Amino acid sequence: MKGLETIQNRTKRFGVSIIKFTNDLPKSTSSFVIAKQIIKSATSIGANFRAALRARSKSEFIAKLGIVLEEADETVYWLEIIVESGLVLPIKVQHLLKEANEITSIVVTSLKTAKSNSSRLSL
Repeated sequence: MKGLETIQNRTKRFGVSIIKFTNDLPKSTSSFVIAKQIIKSATSIGANFRAALRARSKSEFIAKLGIVLEEADETVYWLEIIVESGLVLPIKVQHLLKEANEITSIVVTSLKTAKSNSSRLSL
């Protein structure tokens, strides 16, 4: 369970980092819209991961992890949009993009493991 607690803390820290990052975006209509979207997706990663840890069944755990994966991938998307639209220099997003991709990889691996363990249980 310790590894899951570490990921839980990591996803929360990531959400906080995104909030702080968006406060430094240029003040414009597009930045406001993008900031709102990325804050929603990034903070949803941690919230849904917590929900997954409190799942009442293996299938609920897998479903919640699926949401975590979707939100992590969406956060990567918004970070890419921020860079490609020129709102900030790539160097300012690099650490966030790295963390978002690492979280995504961890969740993909966790989902594969949970699904594999789930299919073994039903045999």
